[in-house]
Amino acid sequence: MPLDETNNESYRYLRSVGNTWKFNVEDLHPKMLSRLYKRFDTFDLDSDEKMEMDEVLYWPDRMRQLVNATDEQVEKMRDAVRVFFLNKGVDPVNGLKRDDWVEANRVFAEAERERERRGEPSLIAMLSNAYYDVLDDDGDGTDDDDELKTKMKAFAV
Repeated sequence: MPLDETNNESYRYLRSVGNTWKFNVEDLHPKMLSRLYKRFDTFDLDSDEKMEMDEVLYWPDRMRQLVNATDEQVEKMRDAVRVFFLNKGVDPVNGLKRDDWVEANRVFAEAERERERRGEPSLIAMLSNAYYDVLDDDGDGTDDDDELKTKMKAFAV
């Protein structure tokens, strides 16, 4: 089933604000395509070619292990991850098939651009802030070397 406003939150958002953007794979550089599939494979923990919400919710738990995050911090991250990946196309019941990942990723990017044009909050910023709040051990609003190393481990970079 092709992605559209009936089965994808980012398409739904775009249509609700009058944006008629549509994905065209021809607009994507082959290197970007390869990188996006590699990122999908990072999240598809059981390698079944379907990203499921439980798989992406693993990452906040990984943060608990890496930085001894509190229950409140982990729950805030889980909420942010849930909203972010729902808008990336990961359906809570059906997940997101690998074949749809690239389009879902690109429509999410277009929705973020639209939010920026309209002065609305960014979902990328929401997710980033949830992670940074946990990683900023000393609360100074910056990442020092150790905090940056932890972040790289958390994101498997």
